[in-house]
Amino acid sequence: MNDKKVNFRVMLPVLLCYIVMGFVDIVGVSTGFAKRDFDLSPEMAQLLPSMVFIWFFILSIPIGVVQHNIGKRKVLLFGILFTSLGMFLPFLQYSYPVLLVCFVFLGIGNTIIQVSSNPLLQDVVLKEKFSSYMSLSQFIKAISSLLGPVIVTFFVAQYDDWKLVFLVYGFTSVFVGLWLVITPVKESSSTFKATFRSTLSLLKEPFIASMVLAIFLIVGLDVGINTNIQNLLTQRFGIGLEQASLGISLYFTALMVTRFLGAILFSKIDNLKFLYWSSSLTAVLLIGLILAPSSTTAYILLFLLGISSGNLFPLIFSLTVNRIPQRANEISGLMIMAVVGGAVIPPLMGLVNKFFSVQFSFVVLVIAAGYVFATYFIIKKNINNV
Repeated sequence: MNDKKVNFRVMLPVLLCYIVMGFVDIVGVSTGFAKRDFDLSPEMAQLLPSMVFIWFFILSIPIGVVQHNIGKRKVLLFGILFTSLGMFLPFLQYSYPVLLVCFVFLGIGNTIIQVSSNPLLQDVVLKEKFSSYMSLSQFIKAISSLLGPVIVTFFVAQYDDWKLVFLVYGFTSVFVGLWLVITPVKESSSTFKATFRSTLSLLKEPFIASMVLAIFLIVGLDVGINTNIQNLLTQRFGIGLEQASLGISLYFTALMVTRFLGAILFSKIDNLKFLYWSSSLTAVLLIGLILAPSSTTAYILLFLLGISSGNLFPLIFSLTVNRIPQRANEISGLMIMAVVGGAVIPPLMGLVNKFFSVQFSFVVLVIAAGYVFATYFIIKKNINNV
């Protein structure tokens, strides 16, 4: 965007799409309730997040190529449509297979939204403010994620029906989609022709490949925490499922706080140093969570984990895209493809939990955080070599 002023009338509906993006995190609460409702084993319950995040691997690159040709706004609208359709499915029939299909639609829709929304946001904000607005967008997503468990708790308390949350999500998706339909957005264009092959060829560059792996692990870490908070609190400390669900809200509250602060600070501070401290602190806090002696300590550590890890995704994304802005669509496709980490890490944790313990399953997340910390040195080396 070359204009000196930001058109908030155009930017607002784009930012609101991140509310719909945040609906994907309801999979954390849903996993616990589905496990109880259908008497599922830990690994069968973890199929729910897999049904969501596997589509990021399958569809991200094709969507990045398609949106290069037909436009980001049109593609984004298709993502919102898929999301809204998926949210109404559990009201036709509530069963484990239907719930799986519901999350397939949510996964497809969310994949489309994530691939298209970030490059479209780049088109409606100033380049030097992109990292700040990326953090703001993740703050909005965190609000949406935070409200999910709260809405579920309300509906359970008032109507003894947790799945009413999907009805709220469905109508909200329709509203946001209609607003975007009536909003004209001037999109940037590129003379470079994006193809499936040209996108994959970017992985030959060590810097891009290492950043894609970082996104894979960051999302896996986030979803792994989200979908296993209930397991950790119930199995270790004997907390009820509804009360344990509030642990997820505590985690997302911290994400909301830190992303709001990131939106304010990222245009004023060294983003690379921020990555260093936040990633190292995340690894330390995860170790503390594994060793937590009480539920109170676990709650505190979960909040601090949200604070430390909340900006890892926007930091890596913006630092990478700003290196090669003319390939933003392709990089976005690769980055969102890496969101499949959310489909790989939780089942891996489920297997470790089955054969060892829920505490030991969090070691998987410690390893992931360790790699993200190492990306600080990779980015610093890349910058110094330019």
